Amino acid sequence: MSTQSSRGEWTCALELSRALGERGLAVTLATLGAPLTRAQWAEARDVPGLRVEQSVWRSEDMLDAWDDVAEAGAWLLELEARYLPDVVHLNGYCHGALPWMRKPLVVGHVCPLARARREPRYLAEVTRGLRAAGHVVVPSHALLESLELQAGPLASTSVIPPARRHVDFPPSAVREPFLFTTGAPWDEARNLEVLEAVAHRLDWPVLVAGAREHPEGGLVRSRALHLLGELPRASLAERLGRASLFVLPSREEPSGLAALDAALAGCALVLGDIPSLREMWEDAAVFVPPEDTEMWGRALRRLVSEPVLRGRMSTLARTRALEFSPERMADAYVALYSRMGELSQRSPPSQPQLARAKAGADWGRSRVL
Repeated sequence: MSTQSSRGEWTCALELSRALGERGLAVTLATLGAPLTRAQWAEARDVPGLRVEQSVWRSEDMLDAWDDVAEAGAWLLELEARYLPDVVHLNGYCHGALPWMRKPLVVGHVCPLARARREPRYLAEVTRGLRAAGHVVVPSHALLESLELQAGPLASTSVIPPARRHVDFPPSAVREPFLFTTGAPWDEARNLEVLEAVAHRLDWPVLVAGAREHPEGGLVRSRALHLLGELPRASLAERLGRASLFVLPSREEPSGLAALDAALAGCALVLGDIPSLREMWEDAAVFVPPEDTEMWGRALRRLVSEPVLRGRMSTLARTRALEFSPERMADAYVALYSRMGELSQRSPPSQPQLARAKAGADWGRSRVL
């Protein structure tokens, strides 16, 4: 299973690896992007049956990273030749077009359209990967529709929502008077500027957990929002457990992990009214159009002033969140793996693959767990 080391994709991969390991399935997790942190290595060691192969190749979501994408692809093929897995599970699009022994499972987490506007080659590479896949999985029907609009109809697809262990997000017995959200303040898709615009009209502070360093340099500052920077997992769960409201005015949110964490922690949800969030949280959240600043102000002021309404929305959100269990997610993937194994013919590894695998492919790996 390949994954980026960034928090969202890493979280999905680790959650699934844990659920599979508890069923006796062994997973080799091949990481791309930034080196894993000490906390991530500690998380991985707690997962039964998990082996981690780490690389430092830049991932496909980085601009002009095509040389790294190619090198990472060669490394992944060597891992396949060395371990001979029953299934290759790719969390990403572009490597789906590699000459695998069996057609891979390609799992999409992001909509490629925004990136394609800046780098047209990206959409072509995504399309090649999707069309070469043995099966495509996405977390929402909204993302599947978007992918098929860009890449054309896909032959074999599934929608498997994300999942989280509820024990990792214990609700506090007492909710505190603050609003909470996650995400980088500079991320246009997260749309935190709408909270910047309405925060001064609220009686409660708005706390933001997310990277403050802009990719182009400099530290993001705010007069209206309380920027906490990135928080460790335990600290994030603790804040969510105390927050009364979780607000997510996203313009784009394919995976839905942020709202899922908050709902498990007992927060009432106020979400951007977009298809992917509606799909998961219909009737269990308050929805507001992402660009309507006035409506955001009214909705948040009402929830701040009405504790009974907040309590009802909190109960609805947590009840819905408990449906997205790792056990249910693992059931779906195990059934899919079994079907792919039955339908897919394994091709023997090529001589270059075997030779590089025998040599150990140490040039692509910085550490193994």
